[in-house]
Amino acid sequence: MKQEKIEIEDDAVGIVCPVYAVEMPMMVREFIAKARIVTDYFFLIYTYGMGYGEAFAHVELAARDAGLKLSYINAIQMVDNYLPIFKMQEQIDTLPQKDVEGQIERVRRDLADRKTVTVPITPETMKGIAKYRKRLAEPILRKETAQEYIVNDRCIRCGVCAKVCPADNITVTDKVVFAGRCEVCYACLHNCPRQAIHLKVEASPVRFRNEHVSLDDIIKANE
Repeated sequence: MKQEKIEIEDDAVGIVCPVYAVEMPMMVREFIAKARIVTDYFFLIYTYGMGYGEAFAHVELAARDAGLKLSYINAIQMVDNYLPIFKMQEQIDTLPQKDVEGQIERVRRDLADRKTVTVPITPETMKGIAKYRKRLAEPILRKETAQEYIVNDRCIRCGVCAKVCPADNITVTDKVVFAGRCEVCYACLHNCPRQAIHLKVEASPVRFRNEHVSLDDIIKANE
């Protein structure tokens, strides 16, 4: 995603990404806009916790603006790791009833069958998107979020937070510094080995990482 020139051509091309603040992550929108994608079957799968709002419509709009035809969209409910609101242990405890593996298998079958699932863009949809973006404009969200982090004296300046940040928003020298490019993914919070990073307001001291994803996996994905 960090490459300046991206060209992808295949029979099927897909993106799997989380929902952030009930919409598509900003960096995913930027990726779709700058990448040259050539395919007959373009799909996007969201992961989400509580809800995905107008996120489906965001994919339709991003694809259309990039000259792509969206063939399939779906979402897999997992945990919500938005620490200002959710208690992580309660979220983790809901995983068995969400049948994540079953959801993944149903999506896998749909993709294998080249099933088509899209969402129509209506005037009401556009009004909903405009209302949300006016209330939480991206530059303001990024700037204010950078001011919400606290790093306590448990920090050993190991640099893990900087390595897991997909936005290159964190630098570590004699202290940890957050810039203004935060995507609100909270990878730094959930992966700090010392649990030294906190928010000024957070509902839970518990942290979460998918048991099938290692810290090394996340770091390598950002290289």
